[in-house]
Amino acid sequence: MTVSLPRTALLGGSLAVVAALALSACGAAPDKASATADGKSAATPTSAADLGGMDALVAAAKKEGRLHAIALPRDWANYGALIDGFEKKYGIKIEVENPDGSSQDEINAVTSRKGQDRAPDVLDLGSSFALSAAAQGLLASYKVVAFDDIPAGQKDPQARWYNDYGGYVSIGCDAKRVKECPTTFKDLLKPEYKGQVALNGNPTKAGAAFGGVYAAAFAAGGSFDDIQPGIDFFGKLKKNGNFTPVESTPATVEQGETPISIDWDYLNAGYADEFKSKGVDWKVAVPTDGRYAQYYSQAINKDASHPAAARLWQEYLYSAEGQNLWLKGYARPALMPAMEKAGTLDQAAAKLPEVDGTPTFPSEAQQGKAKDVLAQGWGKAVSG
Repeated sequence: MTVSLPRTALLGGSLAVVAALALSACGAAPDKASATADGKSAATPTSAADLGGMDALVAAAKKEGRLHAIALPRDWANYGALIDGFEKKYGIKIEVENPDGSSQDEINAVTSRKGQDRAPDVLDLGSSFALSAAAQGLLASYKVVAFDDIPAGQKDPQARWYNDYGGYVSIGCDAKRVKECPTTFKDLLKPEYKGQVALNGNPTKAGAAFGGVYAAAFAAGGSFDDIQPGIDFFGKLKKNGNFTPVESTPATVEQGETPISIDWDYLNAGYADEFKSKGVDWKVAVPTDGRYAQYYSQAINKDASHPAAARLWQEYLYSAEGQNLWLKGYARPALMPAMEKAGTLDQAAAKLPEVDGTPTFPSEAQQGKAKDVLAQGWGKAVSG
């Protein structure tokens, strides 16, 4: 099982996206005629039942024949298996543009390509970006069959977005390059880690890096209401020379450029598995002094060119098959509690780093405030 490529770059590196967006005017206008056999529009239903049931949704999606997505790396939390599984099951081609793009890149593509066939049909967003997209009126309301089983705190009451998979911020470390791997944020300040500590992206653009700063805030006395201590922590890391501006990716890890990477536990766990044959002894620890969990959210573009396929994709992701594929990618699926109760969870696939307690999540207002504080202070803290 391979996992990784920073969708964190996904929230960071935008050069490829800029080039892609520059070409967006060439896209054809979307086909709004998508409909079921009895003529119901696939662009407005808020559930499969509204379209006449799952069989009708499947038929309408097959009629469209494809799904346009953006920023879905195949090696990110098992997305490759999910894409292949959907294509095999329904015969619908998934086109993935700029797989290493960011959540903000996705939103940019939706707004800049409105009315064009090349606009993304579906979105996979860091939670704070899902809130932003909903606030901008970009998302369709749609309740998957399993909507009621998604924990209340992890879905929009209007069903414009809902959490799908996630994990905890963790510290990954190349034990062959680092004599003693850090296991806490406090450890990262030690002088022996000079130039070795990296984030998976820019926290003003990338969900993984955003989570890393939030976790550091907890370790430094902050809270969901106060991310500033996390910014100050990375400012300290930068000042003492430990923080590197190189954003971690599978390539930078393998090449030794980022021997210590703050990233989601499912990505770091994937590195450990993936790099064994390449001589990298990758250790993973969920820091006890800065425990922060977050999930990525799924959503449908309100103006999707392939609205039926977009809705069917959501149904697939929230099916037992889809949720167990996240688990095989070391991510914690949102329906895990319900599936455990129903006996449909693939226990053999669970290779998750152990964490005690129940995760808590920041509110919409808290995340919005944190993003604003980051936007104002991050550059100054780590510049120079």
